Amino acid sequence: MNPADTGASTVVGAVSSSAPAQTAADSRMTPGGPGYRRMSLALFLAGVATFALLYSTQALLPSISGEFGVSASEASWTVAAATGGLAVFVLPISALSERFGRRTVMTASLAVAVTVAVLVPLAPSLPALVALRAVQGAALAGLPASATAYLAEEVRPRALITAIGLFVAGNSVGGMSGRVITGWVAQEWGWRVALGVIGALAVACALAFRLLLPAPRHFTPGSLRPRVLVGTVRDHLANPLLRRLYAIGALFMTIFGGVYTVIGYRLTDEPFSLPQGVVGSIFLVYLVGTVSASTAGRLVGRLGRRGALYAAGGTTAAGLLLSLSESLSLVLLGLVLITAGFFAGHAVASSAVSRTAAKGRAQASALYQSAYYVGSSAGSTVGAVAFHAEGWGGTVAVGLVAVLGVVGITLAGTRAALVAARTA
Repeated sequence: MNPADTGASTVVGAVSSSAPAQTAADSRMTPGGPGYRRMSLALFLAGVATFALLYSTQALLPSISGEFGVSASEASWTVAAATGGLAVFVLPISALSERFGRRTVMTASLAVAVTVAVLVPLAPSLPALVALRAVQGAALAGLPASATAYLAEEVRPRALITAIGLFVAGNSVGGMSGRVITGWVAQEWGWRVALGVIGALAVACALAFRLLLPAPRHFTPGSLRPRVLVGTVRDHLANPLLRRLYAIGALFMTIFGGVYTVIGYRLTDEPFSLPQGVVGSIFLVYLVGTVSASTAGRLVGRLGRRGALYAAGGTTAAGLLLSLSESLSLVLLGLVLITAGFFAGHAVASSAVSRTAAKGRAQASALYQSAYYVGSSAGSTVGAVAFHAEGWGGTVAVGLVAVLGVVGITLAGTRAALVAARTA
């Protein structure tokens, strides 16, 4: 999610918002300025709640498989349904944010998601659990695209990568805490209690988010005319750079979704045979993602957008190969590298989308999020199927193919840039 070389206009909305005038742009938030800390903390907590809920069942899949008597690939649908629901609804809900406001839509989305979180632990069967998780994912669709659009409107362009990096860091903390907490709670009291605890955490984050997030100052409501929305989406999909960024986000998330959906099964089996609580603690490596996401701006400054993506892909591939070892320490090192590479690549690609879109930024971000979570659903399902068929080596093979896709797409972008430079 690397920014484009030149700053894009701050026009936002499928149909609407015009870019702020220069004086308005000067009043936007910047690190150290009024409201920036409150805004950063609020969106950080929104990211924590989103990822804690979205992936709340991932560390619990072996326990869910045991209770319902299903395979890894069947249990993985509790993850895929949530990410799939988000992928389907992120674009239409982002359109609502153009009309009713980013803060309003984010607040409503969190409210519905935490309400469903109260019901999830009560699911009587796997199909019921999957259905509730799909609804929860659809509710969470109001967060990612609306948050990046809010940042693009309210934060100065030079600070945008850092601001989005902090939001992504909140995602990593949420993903980590959700998995670590559920792992230890499930070991003592079962997976249902574990999901209830995550729901309580998300409620607290949602309340703090609403109290802390500053009211938007640069949002202009737009219409919801379908023709204009379709035209904006068509324009984004016609942009070669945006298409490449969407594909890169989907491929990175395919890797990440596959690895972390299956890793619990691998570590509870021979030769490791780790207990559920210890397996949950493995997700502490998400802290690495917090660091790599928040420092993505510096990486881009040194290597450029494409260089940063090459570095992220190479780091991820090295981690996948290390994870094939039968040594627990090397497996953990592999997970650290996979996590660092993924979050760096995600932060670079998502911020690039926000800076590239000259109009309809919320829809541009929504398309990225849709591709991203399609990748997550595909990764969790295909990774589990590959694990069932070929073991951990099958899951790693899926990840390496996705890394090759990232590198190939980035190379295509490099060639296109060289051709454009020669013809300029």
